[in-house]
Amino acid sequence: MSEAPEKTREETALNRSNRKIALAVGGVFFAMVGVAYASVPLYELFCRVTGYGGTTQRSDAGADTIIDREITIRFDANVNSRLGWEFRPLQRTITLKMGETAQVAYYAANLGAADSIGTSVFNVTPFEAGAYFNKIECFCFTEQELASGESVEMPVVFFVDPEMDKDEDLKHVREITLSYTFFPAADAEKPVASAPRSGLTKDNL
Repeated sequence: MSEAPEKTREETALNRSNRKIALAVGGVFFAMVGVAYASVPLYELFCRVTGYGGTTQRSDAGADTIIDREITIRFDANVNSRLGWEFRPLQRTITLKMGETAQVAYYAANLGAADSIGTSVFNVTPFEAGAYFNKIECFCFTEQELASGESVEMPVVFFVDPEMDKDEDLKHVREITLSYTFFPAADAEKPVASAPRSGLTKDNL
């Protein structure tokens, strides 16, 4: 007669253990789902904060200070071959002091027979410099619609944060390259600008 209560107690303990395991597994599952949904914005935030992958920063105003250390910015332009545009910087390089605000422009022209829409993506190299490259005005990620034969000059306003001078890993850097790649608007979901390769043409001054 004493075996039945003992067996019941064992079954109850086992059921409790199974429920705990099920709850734990369920918690892990929902946590993983949450991370999956959050991963893209978190990754984008991580890139903006750290400059990972050459991602630049955004700023509403110029730097508070200007220091004597100079840095040369080289401008690069690429265009996907399926977008019949000419795209190039209006100047190849500029040398400025860290903290100094500069404005340059890129030129784009639709060489095709039909109207078309392009969108640009960008990065800077060395990638680590992205954390200090601040854009105040930029045409990146904005759709540019050009009629056949139409051209446009697109400004870029930026500065290099003087804090870069304190970064021991970038003490040797004397030049930063800002690179843009234009794609047809339907293909614009590219993470960063690409180096010229198959399917891309390159226009530099």
